[in-house]
Amino acid sequence: MSRRSFVPPPEKTHELPDDGSLEPALRVLLLEDDSDFTALLREYLESNGFKITGARNGTEGLKQIMAGDFDIILCDMIMPGLPGDMFYKAVERVRPQLCKRFIFMTGHKGDPKIDAFIRQVRGFMLWKPFELHHMLDAIRVIQKKANAAGA
Repeated sequence: MSRRSFVPPPEKTHELPDDGSLEPALRVLLLEDDSDFTALLREYLESNGFKITGARNGTEGLKQIMAGDFDIILCDMIMPGLPGDMFYKAVERVRPQLCKRFIFMTGHKGDPKIDAFIRQVRGFMLWKPFELHHMLDAIRVIQKKANAAGA
């Protein structure tokens, strides 16, 4: 009879952030109909530790809103079917606490309808094209405001 010796598996090691805390990844709902732009934003945000759920239009976005919670909602203003302003109004009816978490995006600077909507809801707008680090700055601002409002 042969004797086998037991060798324990190697221990796993984990690096902790400098501040010693482990924060869960922020959940971002990304509504954008341009697949190339979506891929760019998704890759950038995921590389910065965010968990991304995508939607190609407001109708898909509403399904995601009803199915789960999100820390940030990045919303294109011009999408087929249900544009950003109508999506926001629908979210306002079903999950109003999420309205403080919106960051709108558009390449239609100076559009009077979009400008009026953003002023009305006191929204945060990123004008396309924007530098990706500006999106991270916007996320920090919105997260801080949402946390202060208890949203």
